[in-house]
Amino acid sequence: MRRAFLARVADMIKNEPDTTFFTVDIGMWAIRDVLKDYPDRCTNVGIYEDAMFSIAAGMARRGLVPTIFGIQPYLVERTLEQIKMDLAYQKLGVNVIGTGAAVDYPKYGYSHYCAEDVHVIKAIPGCEFIAPGTAKQFIQLFNQTYRDGHPTFFRVSDHPNKEYDIDVEFGKAAVMQEGKQATVIAVSVMLDDVMQVCKGQDVTVLYYTTLEPFDTETLAKYYNNGKILIVEPEFEGSLTHDVIKAFDGKPVHIEEVAFPREIFRNYGSYDEKIAHYGLTKEDIAHKLVGLLTSN
Repeated sequence: MRRAFLARVADMIKNEPDTTFFTVDIGMWAIRDVLKDYPDRCTNVGIYEDAMFSIAAGMARRGLVPTIFGIQPYLVERTLEQIKMDLAYQKLGVNVIGTGAAVDYPKYGYSHYCAEDVHVIKAIPGCEFIAPGTAKQFIQLFNQTYRDGHPTFFRVSDHPNKEYDIDVEFGKAAVMQEGKQATVIAVSVMLDDVMQVCKGQDVTVLYYTTLEPFDTETLAKYYNNGKILIVEPEFEGSLTHDVIKAFDGKPVHIEEVAFPREIFRNYGSYDEKIAHYGLTKEDIAHKLVGLLTSN
């Protein structure tokens, strides 16, 4: 997914003279020629995320289209004031591409984890949050939004879906299958596992790659007795408010497969962390069975 993003950035800089790109000591080798050939619009600012946001905001204010790249916890948490004041308050269109969300960088420890990114950005009015599940979907969603004039955050993962690579539309959930007993919300890179678990089950599966704004309209069509399973690769509760709001006061029974709201102190590989925190296919199946058999 990162390779697709960097290739798209290189093409953008070469062919669209009103675009700019900044990075913080990451991804430079892949676009070294662009950095060299377009130093006025494509720059490595060093490990200085908060300044990068302010620089990008200033360029957006001048009518340029900035895209910035970095590691998710430093883009979302270190720069929170800049996001709030420089981007959201001034309604400036800046594209923010973050890698290493949740536990994608397991060997670097808690400083590089960011399971709270969705919740944080959704709390700031006017921001968009996109979590593609594949490289193709990143390109589709980036092309649909990078000039829309909003602060847009992209969550790029090193663990994309491999089996399901459908076309996606910004702001819309994709209906993967329809059923009557429950509705399963599959977010981003969780789609492959969700579809394997739900195959042959009488449940609706909705696939979300846009998390803000959240598509409540599509979800509202599939109440299914109010039984909802959210499968998301971020902190549990990140989408709960949106799901409740979609049903306009109707009672809902929500179960979740997601990262627990706690500080991650354990060690291990990405797969080991997924297993430790309960985001495997087996965990999804267990939660779904419990939901379907509940009163």
